[in-house]
Amino acid sequence: MPTDQEPTFTVKLLQLLLLSTYWGMQIWVTFISFVMDSHLNRHTYGFIQSRLVPFYLHLGSACAFVNLTIYAVYHPSDMLDDREAFQIFIFFVSVTVAAINAQWFGQMASEIMADMHLIEQACGLGQDIGLSSNREAYAKLCETDVKYRLLSSRLWLYRLLSSLCNICCIGCNFYSLCYMAENLTTL
Repeated sequence: MPTDQEPTFTVKLLQLLLLSTYWGMQIWVTFISFVMDSHLNRHTYGFIQSRLVPFYLHLGSACAFVNLTIYAVYHPSDMLDDREAFQIFIFFVSVTVAAINAQWFGQMASEIMADMHLIEQACGLGQDIGLSSNREAYAKLCETDVKYRLLSSRLWLYRLLSSLCNICCIGCNFYSLCYMAENLTTL
């Protein structure tokens, strides 16, 4: 269904809204995570993250997919120049990485965090404010509870991978916004 026609105003607006919505969500969720980290207790922070992050990741994945689809429909492969081909590649990377993050890394991090909270609650932990407070108690729990130590290391890994995916998507969206700005005829 690719077309060589110029996209309508509605299509252009939809693509701009989706791209800017995804960009805004990325910046907001990243910013609010830092604020919540230092002002909420561990379990409240974890509960909010377990509800907010999957929604954010799936919505971002959908925005990236629709952006790729719109762009691909209006840029047939046989008519692409190098920059347009690279833009499609950027959209494809964003869709792929966002989907992997939504379906695997984010989901696993939420599940592991829930298991860790149960162990922490049984030990009377989790009500301290900020993730960096009372580190000694959590370190001791890691030393004494093998299951908690394993969960902690897995959570660290999945959070790292999820963060790298998020940074990759932020970079892709930044490039896409720059590409769009470069191709505007007027403000």
